[in-house]
Amino acid sequence: MSHSHHHENHHHHQHDSVNRAFLFGIALNIVFVVIECGFGLWVGSLSLLTDAGHNLGDVAGLVLIVLAIRLSKKKPNKKYTYGYGKTTILVALANAVTLLIAVGAIGWEAIGRLENPQPVQGQTIAWVAFAGILINGATALLFMKNREKDMNAKGAFLHMAADALVSLGVLVSGIIIFYTQWYWLDAVISIVIMVVIVVSSWSLLKDSLRLTLDGVPSDINMEGIRKYLLGVKGVTDLHDLHIWAMSTNATALTVHLVMPNDMETSLLSTINSDLHSQFHIDHTTIQVEKSKEAECEQRC
Repeated sequence: MSHSHHHENHHHHQHDSVNRAFLFGIALNIVFVVIECGFGLWVGSLSLLTDAGHNLGDVAGLVLIVLAIRLSKKKPNKKYTYGYGKTTILVALANAVTLLIAVGAIGWEAIGRLENPQPVQGQTIAWVAFAGILINGATALLFMKNREKDMNAKGAFLHMAADALVSLGVLVSGIIIFYTQWYWLDAVISIVIMVVIVVSSWSLLKDSLRLTLDGVPSDINMEGIRKYLLGVKGVTDLHDLHIWAMSTNATALTVHLVMPNDMETSLLSTINSDLHSQFHIDHTTIQVEKSKEAECEQRC
């Protein structure tokens, strides 16, 4: 019986890039939340206050992600032998749940405003929303580069892009309110924001919940990996193939390969390299067994 362990350590530059994007995003959005909340209170606009609350939630989420990224860089220890990378997954799950809870409060207030519309200044709403388009759009661009490599970067990108679209809707409603005095439109836009939050958060909730339960990450081709391993020269069977996320951008794999003959060390290196380059597996543990050993294990 032989055993191989492999770990790809290549995420430092990516972590630094993602971390800088989050820090810039936090700074931009804190400024906008203060502006939007101030004007929302001044003109009595529910859509501005709702969007400000949503953006404040995004800021809190970004702060938590930065803290999780910092934790994930800490070295493993005797109690946490994998390190703290999993905190990035827990933060993604917490952000998704928090946003969905906020939807309930928004909906309740919006329904009350529909029944009793309050006069608002459409022109002010439009100008603040225009600033929101610029700030949310710029923040989304910060995460565009890493959105396919990191779940939290993807979540931030989707949230900020959605926020930019929401701001566009608020801008249009502000213009319409200015010319028509349809004050009920302010509450309608709040409901639209609520729907956007649900849609943009649902996939993040599902993905983060799956990774929390050590499910296979959505971008990993499990069947492709199985076929590749069975196609390796000398491998007659495999079992106990497990793939899970160590963090939002690092994936681990363990597997037992059945090989009647001894495996060359160079072949193990090739397998590890191929799993990393072709299937984005960063942390690989391979155990090689003789056929009789595998049959005995299955019978037991």
